[in-house]
Amino acid sequence: MTKLLSKNDVMETLTMNDTIEILEKAFTDLANGNAVMPQRTSITSPENNGVALYMPAYLKGIGAFGIKVVTVFRDNLPKYNLPTILGTVILLDEKTGAPIALLDGGYITAMRTGGAAGLAAKFLARKDAKVHTLFGTGGMARTHAWAVNCVRKIEKLILFSLDPIEKQKAFKKSLEKIINCEIVLGDDPKKAVNEADIVTLITSTKEPIIDGDWIKPGTHINGIGSHAPAMREIDSKTIVKSKVICDLTDACKLEAGDFIIPVEKGEWSWDKVHASLGDIITGKKTGRENDIEVTLFKSVGLAIQDISVAFHVFKKASALKVGTDFSF
Repeated sequence: MTKLLSKNDVMETLTMNDTIEILEKAFTDLANGNAVMPQRTSITSPENNGVALYMPAYLKGIGAFGIKVVTVFRDNLPKYNLPTILGTVILLDEKTGAPIALLDGGYITAMRTGGAAGLAAKFLARKDAKVHTLFGTGGMARTHAWAVNCVRKIEKLILFSLDPIEKQKAFKKSLEKIINCEIVLGDDPKKAVNEADIVTLITSTKEPIIDGDWIKPGTHINGIGSHAPAMREIDSKTIVKSKVICDLTDACKLEAGDFIIPVEKGEWSWDKVHASLGDIITGKKTGRENDIEVTLFKSVGLAIQDISVAFHVFKKASALKVGTDFSF
């Protein structure tokens, strides 16, 4: 039998603490050479203003085997009243290759993306970090605020966005249901960054929105939003002054405009990358070494995140009898 899990089924079975825990195991598997993860493959559909991304992975340590298909079709909302981004995860039995689950990938993507930022903050942010500044109030931003709060005792969350004020207020209200700290809407990006112990960027901008001169010693930065060679949220000064950790260095070399652009301009070089996140988790490389260095985690998103989290959801849903069983 194969299990069908809707978005509501996934939401019912997945918590942020569980997500961070399973991602730590996934990045450990990757760092220890116990995972197979080909580079994601894309197919474009120019006539439909869309692209499909295929992201396979096999994590031998936890037995998670499958693929996520995520599509970005820009005309979906105005033409078909569908979300721009859609995701589906297919899990396979590692012994037989038979399909064991088909899951909605939208909520999994949001949780694993935010969860990775939380995981990075767990290993790289100062232990006494209390103020978190979040750039972006879109669909992915909520899980990033949630994840950071799971790993540090955040007392104040500053939100900065160029979205209409009503959207910002609605986003703030949604966070108040899951985060127990002071939440304020910032109106000055420089002040918001300078006040922060942790800065998270999850925007769709193509130009830097923070300045390296704003960042105080000891800050940890999560750079999450830009995920294409021509996009960047972080300026070169910030890159140069930071200890840089990638989700995976080889993936960032292909997709992280935050790094690709300064490399092309001769302002920074790839040999300055300190480590991939899995190397920090496993102790192969040092993480934060003192309370004054600036750490920067850059993520472009990896298939091991999707497949490990989806496998956790499948196992938990099976135990709780959540979802629909069917046979092909």
